[in-house]
Amino acid sequence: MPKQATPSYLSFDRKAYAWKADVDYRAEPERYRVGKGEQGFVNLTKVSSGAHWRFATPAVATLSSNKIYQMFERYLERDDFVGTDMARKFLQMGYARARRYANYKGGKKYDKEDGYKRKERGTGDPEKAKNATTFREFWKKAEADPRYAKRKKAWKERLG
Repeated sequence: MPKQATPSYLSFDRKAYAWKADVDYRAEPERYRVGKGEQGFVNLTKVSSGAHWRFATPAVATLSSNKIYQMFERYLERDDFVGTDMARKFLQMGYARARRYANYKGGKKYDKEDGYKRKERGTGDPEKAKNATTFREFWKKAEADPRYAKRKKAWKERLG
């Protein structure tokens, strides 16, 4: 029988992680690294996009993703790459979290009370799948923006 997979957050090495919760990357952009996907999604209180990140209902998800995408565009216009990339991450995280709630009751993938055994998929809220779709559309639109792609490439070449 294969070994039961445990959540990666149980063995997460905070000290080795490139992004630090106590760093305000908007104030110190030279310390910001792009990373893959959602990496670097830290310190929500220091990122204004976080104040608008909601996905409880389809209407709320639509308002939230719209607002975050507008912020993404404003950051692009101001040449604020850290803000732009963090707004993109909030869109991606909106998708990921809404999908988790769509797939698992209460958004919990593992049962802490049962040795972190993976819970049954398909027990979640089907309404959240609509919310995930909304966030995904805005996330993919953000990633497809040629201005973002150009700045992301330049940032990675210069700073990582």
